Amino acid sequence: MSIKKFMKKGVALALAVMLLGTAVGCGSSSTTTSEAPASTEQTTQEAKTEEAPAAPVDEKIVIGFSQIGAESGWRTAETESIKKTCEEDPMIELKFSDAQQKQENQIKAIRTFIAQGVDAIALAPVVESGWETVFTEAKDAGIPIILLDRMAAVDESLYTTFIGSDFIEEGRRAAQYVIDTFGPDAEVNIVELQGTVGASAATDRQKGFADAIKDYSGYKIIKSQSGDFTRAKGKEVMEAFLKSDGDKIDVLYAHNDDMALGAVQAIEEYGLQPGKDIIIVGVDGVKDAFQAIADGKYNCTVECNPNLGPQLVQAVKDLKAGKTLEKWIKSDEDVYFGQKAIDALPTRTY
Repeated sequence: MSIKKFMKKGVALALAVMLLGTAVGCGSSSTTTSEAPASTEQTTQEAKTEEAPAAPVDEKIVIGFSQIGAESGWRTAETESIKKTCEEDPMIELKFSDAQQKQENQIKAIRTFIAQGVDAIALAPVVESGWETVFTEAKDAGIPIILLDRMAAVDESLYTTFIGSDFIEEGRRAAQYVIDTFGPDAEVNIVELQGTVGASAATDRQKGFADAIKDYSGYKIIKSQSGDFTRAKGKEVMEAFLKSDGDKIDVLYAHNDDMALGAVQAIEEYGLQPGKDIIIVGVDGVKDAFQAIADGKYNCTVECNPNLGPQLVQAVKDLKAGKTLEKWIKSDEDVYFGQKAIDALPTRTY
């Protein structure tokens, strides 16, 4: 064989060996399973998917709300305002508890909210006292407490803010209507339907009214008893007032409209005309009171705004954003009687 032919054969053999080695090498690195390898485009896409960070997801702000119950139209309106505001805000989750007028149920609810790690606790306290221990537990857990419409008798460091009305001023406004109606020198006998014993709304509305009439010697509160903020109890207590002092009563002052509306029924059943024979003054501004004014059976209602949902949600958002809240976030309110109340009736929402 010639050298040229031998060299050609050698080169061809070397090339064959090299090609075979390459084929064997590729097979050992890419065919570890029986599945066909992914295309370059798929592999690249998978790599991108694995390397890309997860899209950020905004966590909801969780509010635990312990409500007293549903003892009045005002209370129901407050609950609906808070529920509706939270439902309409995609960033808010509400955990709701109805205490059914019992403080022990509210304390239990607060401890449940603490265990659940909510972002804030909203509380409408059934009474003022007895909150120190559970409020301290919330503070130790780093969960702010926001008081709604009623105060708690605790150190200010144990709650973040109070959202609601000036109950003492409401009592003063109710008294001022009575003074304006009868005049400063009149002899006026007043019966009082108090709210739940120990509730800040009852305590302050009583104080505000008493302070306003103390300089008028003819103004006397001849009977005062709790009607527990309910219409049925208000009727029951008013019946007792009428039985003992029916001919002496000039004015009924009630710490809320529901008790006063129950009293209206008792007065009618007794044979007197509410709104004429006995002047009726209540607090809250519920729609039924406005209707009773229009019907001539009621004289004045001092507004106490229950629509606190927007203020509560904004306060919690501000806290999450690191803002400092005012210690008292006040509601805007007015006094309604006569034509002013009649004109406002169609716009009342509770």
